Amino acid sequence: MNNPLLSHSELPLFSQIKPEHVEPAIDHLLAEARAGVAELLQTKKNYTWDKLIEPLESLDDHINKAWSPVSHLNSVVNSDELRAAYNECLPKLSAYSTEMGQNRALFYAYRVLAKSPEFASLNTAQQKIIRNALRDFKLSGVDLSASKKHRYKEINLELSAHASQFEENLLDATNAWTKLISHQRDLAGLPESALAQAQQSAASQDLEGWLLTLHGPSYMAVMTYADDRMLRREVYEAYCTRASDQGPHAGQWDNSLIMEQILALRHEKARLLGFNNYAELSLATKMAENPNDVIDFLVDLATRSWRQARNDLVELHDFSRQHYQAGDLESWDIAYYSEKMRQHFYQLSQEEVKTYFPITRVLPGLFAIVEKLYGLQISEIKDFDSWHPDVQFFEIKDSSSELRGKFYIDLYARAKKRGGAWMDDCVGRRKVAGVVQTPVAYLTCNFTPPTGNDPALLTHDEVITLFHEFGHGLHHMLTQIDCLG
Repeated sequence: MNNPLLSHSELPLFSQIKPEHVEPAIDHLLAEARAGVAELLQTKKNYTWDKLIEPLESLDDHINKAWSPVSHLNSVVNSDELRAAYNECLPKLSAYSTEMGQNRALFYAYRVLAKSPEFASLNTAQQKIIRNALRDFKLSGVDLSASKKHRYKEINLELSAHASQFEENLLDATNAWTKLISHQRDLAGLPESALAQAQQSAASQDLEGWLLTLHGPSYMAVMTYADDRMLRREVYEAYCTRASDQGPHAGQWDNSLIMEQILALRHEKARLLGFNNYAELSLATKMAENPNDVIDFLVDLATRSWRQARNDLVELHDFSRQHYQAGDLESWDIAYYSEKMRQHFYQLSQEEVKTYFPITRVLPGLFAIVEKLYGLQISEIKDFDSWHPDVQFFEIKDSSSELRGKFYIDLYARAKKRGGAWMDDCVGRRKVAGVVQTPVAYLTCNFTPPTGNDPALLTHDEVITLFHEFGHGLHHMLTQIDCLG
């Protein structure tokens, strides 16, 4: 079988990747990596960057470039078959990661290199990679007893499975709830764009009327504009009780026990490694010194912002009572009356603001700002392999026309796509034998899709989200560090 995940192509062959390719590819790459590590450790001395770290990075890179598209597809075009293949591989990858982290011979090799005369001649990034690796061996339980190592491995396997199940439950619960509206009068207050989107959603499922869902654009439209308070409440409760023991699908995809298990396993893992709690373990790789520093920061922030937040809420209560004879405000009223107050005092609505932000202007505008700030040239590539018709692909060159990175953009919400917005690595930058591997990023959002032939119109918050995620992408693509670690 020709396996596209083992093709060593520059970019993933998304259209060719099938669920049946996933497990054989990962099995092959993990076996190759284990054999490669064993061969590298045969030296037992005279470890160098070129003879140890660089080959290890190559082995990891092969795994990452196969697993990255699989993980990404599982998030953006989820299916039962792909989900099953993904979950079959999670414990194998977790076991491999723990095995490498607890490999004392590999730990010894890193220590030898860190104490060797060569270490002082390595650049700052290389030294940092080695120091971080030595730290991570400790955090992987390399010094634990055999029985504790075994328990550490079990914990990691369970955590991996629980995290995946949590995401699946949330996605399934989100997709499970819909509400078909037969009469437009029941959607009074919704702007034309939201009505058109709901009608388009219904038509896509061969239904007549207006289909409401729990995907971000539909949910926010109802919360912000729907005059029917009971409809707002129904949609709010369905959204906020997803994957729980409450709401319209109570207990069906309940994450309550999973969250308890994750918390318990994290605590047990931290205690195994000698920490008092998981917060301490989490901060072992972060800038904050201890959990109290984090808590003090959050409490200080809350203290400084509480008074203004309270005043804003009181003002909203007063406005809703005076102008709409509203009673006590509930959670499903806040966005609705906030929009009414904005229109009353400023003669400005979010719907009007959207007309200034068609994606056909926002994306070129974003690129123009980046080009002005950093001297970059961003160009769209039309001929590329994709996972969905909405996806676009671009390349970035610097002022000397040197290729610095490439990125995929997948902007719109749809069924079988994980909610939220994120940037993720597709390919990482590294330099081997003088040749640079071009970094590639995924930029994923869940904006309101276009209706008909009109371009998508973004809210101001969505514009901020796009800029935010693109900033993460630039961080990944413009790095000048030539090592993956």
